[in-house]
Amino acid sequence: MTPPRVPAQLPPAGLAELDPATSRLVTVGGDEPVTWHVLDSGPRLAELGVEPAGTILCVHGNPTWSYLWRRMLDTSLARAEAGQTTWRVVAPDQLEMGWSERTGRVRRLADRVADLGRLTDALELDGPVVTLGHDWGGVVSLGWAVDHPDRLAAVTLLNTAVHQPAGVPIPAPLRVALQPAVLTAATERTTAFLDTTLALARPALRREVRAAYRAPYAGAVRRAGIRQFVADIPVDGRHPSAAELDRIADGVTRLDVPSLLLWGPADPIFGDRYLDDLLDRMPRSDVHRFEGAGHLIAEDVACAPIVFDWLADRIRSTSEPTADPAPSAAVGERRPMWTTLIERSDDDDVALVELAPPGRPAPRRVPWSLLSRRVREVAAGLHRLGVREGDRVSLLVPPGADLTAALYACLRIGAVVVVADAGLGLRGLTRAVRGAQADWIIGARPGLAAARALGWPGRRISTTTFPPALARPLGVIASLPQLARDGRDAELPAEPAADALAAVLFTSGSTGPAKGVLYTHGQLEALRDRLAAQYGIDGSTGLVAGFAPFALLGPALGARTATPDMDVTAPRTLTARAVAAAVDSVRATVLFLSPAAIANVVATADDLTDLERDGLASVRTALSAGAPVAPALLDRLAALLPAARLHTPYGMTEGLLMTDIDLDGIRSAEPGPDARVGGGVCVGRPADGVEVRIAALDADGNAAGTPAADPEVTGEIVVTAPHLKTGYDRLFLTDRAAAAGVPDDGRRWHRTGDVGHLDAEGRLWIEGRMPHVAVTADGPVTPVGVEQRLETVEGVTRAGLAAIGPRGTQQLVAVLETPAARRAALADLDLATAARTAAGLPLAAVLTVPTLPTDIRHNSKIDRTRLSRWADDVLAGGRMRQP
Repeated sequence: MTPPRVPAQLPPAGLAELDPATSRLVTVGGDEPVTWHVLDSGPRLAELGVEPAGTILCVHGNPTWSYLWRRMLDTSLARAEAGQTTWRVVAPDQLEMGWSERTGRVRRLADRVADLGRLTDALELDGPVVTLGHDWGGVVSLGWAVDHPDRLAAVTLLNTAVHQPAGVPIPAPLRVALQPAVLTAATERTTAFLDTTLALARPALRREVRAAYRAPYAGAVRRAGIRQFVADIPVDGRHPSAAELDRIADGVTRLDVPSLLLWGPADPIFGDRYLDDLLDRMPRSDVHRFEGAGHLIAEDVACAPIVFDWLADRIRSTSEPTADPAPSAAVGERRPMWTTLIERSDDDDVALVELAPPGRPAPRRVPWSLLSRRVREVAAGLHRLGVREGDRVSLLVPPGADLTAALYACLRIGAVVVVADAGLGLRGLTRAVRGAQADWIIGARPGLAAARALGWPGRRISTTTFPPALARPLGVIASLPQLARDGRDAELPAEPAADALAAVLFTSGSTGPAKGVLYTHGQLEALRDRLAAQYGIDGSTGLVAGFAPFALLGPALGARTATPDMDVTAPRTLTARAVAAAVDSVRATVLFLSPAAIANVVATADDLTDLERDGLASVRTALSAGAPVAPALLDRLAALLPAARLHTPYGMTEGLLMTDIDLDGIRSAEPGPDARVGGGVCVGRPADGVEVRIAALDADGNAAGTPAADPEVTGEIVVTAPHLKTGYDRLFLTDRAAAAGVPDDGRRWHRTGDVGHLDAEGRLWIEGRMPHVAVTADGPVTPVGVEQRLETVEGVTRAGLAAIGPRGTQQLVAVLETPAARRAALADLDLATAARTAAGLPLAAVLTVPTLPTDIRHNSKIDRTRLSRWADDVLAGGRMRQP
């Protein structure tokens, strides 16, 4: 039965957040004149006498309407009224949808693309035009973009898809809606499909906003378009709209304009696999994934300011000359990361040692010759299997020979390794692996089982050969031994270039969701060279790495490498005897430990035998990074390593070595007298090639100052170095924030998020993290200096500074970890008095706990955000439980 025609109309007055002055009806002539409802900021801009930079053409999906873009119009007008460059926003209701005409016709995808073209002709949108689409409106907007390249300035998209992978079912909610018994009932006769879509907002939509979305769909006749839209989803190649979808998907690959993808990964319909497909087609896109956001991302996130700011940056930057980028590595002959493996292919000396791996009580010693051959064979086997340059390979392998071989094999053929260590925890690891959208997974059995159970993307390769009964349910298609056999006589592809992407390395997640950090081959090579020069690491070095990612650099450095027997997800499980065994296995001269590992090593030192203590004397250099280390703890470690020089370099996943200091330097460094800011942990002078500047804090605790090298100025630490990361993976906004206000000198600069200062001797002091700066009525307070003073109080093991109340009038709370504490409690009078005296600042309360909360990976960094939430709850009358 053909639905009746229903004329277009203006929305009723009073719809929440919608300016009725932006609504208009537009009739498009031709053989069949039709009338559209359009939200348009153009007439209002003309009244203001503002000439827009161009037009943003916003296309909604199903079952929304142009109301989805109301904030785009508000931002268009707000920027005009503020005297900023702005864009006209045109947001039509697609025909059969919203307040546009119900023509009674069935409209396929090709019809909708052609309809939109006729409307833009009638509106005389000659360009420049930026398309913005969501849901199936994203496909329609891309169809317009493909058909109008002469008018197109940029493409912007929210969650959408232009391709359905062969053999992969369409999303479950759409499969259900397409069932004949469900389709009409859920989409037309009732509001079930509409209600389900609106319920996807995170957080839930306000009642009046839900009512506005529902307003144009009152009655089955007005909902016929919702049914048509769902029915028009191409489920396979036989569908009437499949050819048009294929045409658009192919055309997208030839678009040569800036593109921005804003994505809600919690979308049950258009998930990350569709984002990955769009990035394959538009690989130069700027991307930002908003963790926690879902299908209605335009409601979940303030997208409008982001789009306008991006246009101001990208449209200008593509039309203006830019400085040549700084080289990613030092000038000179390039040495790829696998060079040492080639040079030592006939060397039977030990390259790495696996200590007590599961099922094998004796250490496994792998010579350079075997490691070199294994890397070459696996690399050739991977390439023969189909792994290509630029493919992403997620490594879910414990530290050891298999991980090392897989890593260097991937690097050699140009595959991008995705490294997110198990210390992130299952939830963090899932977010990281899904977000990186790996094409392949190389894993041991536990990692592959997790990948299967949690739906992690990627074709799967096992580290060992599984029987078919196990390989099939895990989805394993090959194993490393099989690949090594297949690659023995196979040719290797050309080496990847220095500026090719090499790795996605995930941060610790200690200050928010873990972020994927992008490194090119040249940047990894520069990092290797900087470490080698700074600490004298070469082919004679024995290296023990108590932090798994550091162990992976051993073969590139030419060092004999061992990872001590420990739970890599919990550094505090490392014991003194395990360190001694690892040192002995490679005659170690360099030792790398995390702060949490150091604490347990010195705590278990009494278990060492005299022979083990003597063996530790071979260590000449000991390094610790990841969190501040108290000098007293370093003194205890120094007693175990009598010949070692102890260093505490400062760095981050984004740049591993920025500054360095040894224990003597720490002992001689004196903090400044200011109780509010200053003080902290001295991390030394910048390493060669590194420059450090400080963006000063203002009275509100924001890093508002121009980055400079002035001494004794507290602010956000800003760094540059040849081995600094390229950027963040699919986190456009994080990239922008990290580069906001940095020097415009052609070098890559990075805002670290750490707060600190330079002293008169050029040494850097760390005072905490920017999110942990408290802002009291008297101004900002940085936490580390206060915590250090609190830790001088007798009986205090560690201290954390919490801030409660509104920013600007925050109150400070000292939370003390004490051996005497059996549960969380208010400190007794003597301890509270001593703490207030030591702090040198007013404290609203002093609390004691058995253990302070720390981050997952390092087990060292105090989780001050969590601590502040806990203190606020406790002091508001909540339960006094462990934070």
